[in-house]
Amino acid sequence: MTKKIITRFAPSPTGFVHVGSLRTALYNYLFTRANKGKFYLRIEDTDQERKVDGAVENLLSTLKIFDLLWDNKKIMVQSERLEMYKQAADQLVKSGHAYYCFCSKERLENLRQIQSKKGLPTMYDGNCANLDQAEIAASLKEKPFVIRFKVPKTGQTEFHDLIRGKISFDNKILDDPIILKSDGFPTYHLASVVDDHEMEISHVIRGEEWLPSTPKHLLLYKAFDWQAPAFAHLPLLLNPDKSKLSKRQGDVAVEDYLKKGYLPEALVNFVLLLGWNPGTDQEIFNLDEMIKHFQLEKVNKSGAVFNTQKLDWLNGYYLRKKSSAEFAKLCQPFFEQAGIKTELKQLEKIVATEQERIKHLDEIVEATKFFFTSEPYDPELLIWKKSTRQQTIANLKTILARLAQIDEKNWNQKNLEEEIMTFLKENDYATGDMLWPMRVALTGRKSSPGNFEVAQALGKTESLKRIDQAIKILA
Repeated sequence: MTKKIITRFAPSPTGFVHVGSLRTALYNYLFTRANKGKFYLRIEDTDQERKVDGAVENLLSTLKIFDLLWDNKKIMVQSERLEMYKQAADQLVKSGHAYYCFCSKERLENLRQIQSKKGLPTMYDGNCANLDQAEIAASLKEKPFVIRFKVPKTGQTEFHDLIRGKISFDNKILDDPIILKSDGFPTYHLASVVDDHEMEISHVIRGEEWLPSTPKHLLLYKAFDWQAPAFAHLPLLLNPDKSKLSKRQGDVAVEDYLKKGYLPEALVNFVLLLGWNPGTDQEIFNLDEMIKHFQLEKVNKSGAVFNTQKLDWLNGYYLRKKSSAEFAKLCQPFFEQAGIKTELKQLEKIVATEQERIKHLDEIVEATKFFFTSEPYDPELLIWKKSTRQQTIANLKTILARLAQIDEKNWNQKNLEEEIMTFLKENDYATGDMLWPMRVALTGRKSSPGNFEVAQALGKTESLKRIDQAIKILA
């Protein structure tokens, strides 16, 4: 009988959710759902010094935003299981696979410096690995201690990574890692192995940075006489200059992107493609399609470049798929943050002028604020190319008079365009000479949405008022 697929997402609450963590959660989730298994959540908070207040709450809300819902009703929290880890460490000491280490920080630092000067790998020298029982008993009464796992110094540890294939490590290059710290908290090595065993995790899918730790984990499984899960190590996320993705070159927290107005469906679609290739030209995936198509075998070995231009393109695609009412509702919080309050129905007309253009929602206020307040502009901007000030005044008066004849009930983009363009053609007016000053009069800008879109959103009264104001500015 095939073993049930169980994966876990096990973040540390040391900050808000990183885009790389979102990818790890997503791939675990997709692999599990594709194989009708279970997806568990675990909080690895054994590093109490780096724990950040609010990080767990941020993590849970982020997973819910992306519909990556976990199956365990009670989330495992490592800081609540210290006794379990102590028992496990004691078991390894008793079986001879671990030992108490009483080395001081000063000795370890001195050892590190000596090894560095000699060009040797900095690693523990096994000073406490073979103390006699009397010395151990005496030291336990007097000195602080940690427990180290005793790594065999001969042979190799091999495993098959589901993404990278066969991987082999010489045991002699592996340090004796601390598994239980002097404060009673376990390190990642012990806690992750104990928890994965207890949760019956079948597949550990995690970042490449954990690859060097995997042989130690496999040796721990062997020492406990437990069956190890399968491993898959995901490629790094890279900056455009191929360095490891970092805060120094831009945002890395999922929350930062959500605050800028990237939609969850765009962000998760983008994250899916960071290191995974469907093998087809398809780039747009909803969550159901991701589950249908995802395979670990299609995850790349090499690092994935975090290309924000691709993210912008995807976000623009999803923004344009929204109805005008949905789009306005998404935009409204950004106007409220800017102190601009308006009815949703009115906002719908205004933001529709930019729905095809903006890349993320935080651009919408700047792009459309001329609708809410008439912005000052250079009068010379109203004059089209070889036209003159006097001719521009005359043209604005002509277009104002014609617009004033259009009934308010017919004041919509389509009718405005039909009536004005027909008017220009019938009277042999040059389009630029007439429409350029009209656009500047309505928007105060060189670049803006089209005249008739803007006029529709402004309404007849405000449109005529702005054109009249432009005539006065030029006069």
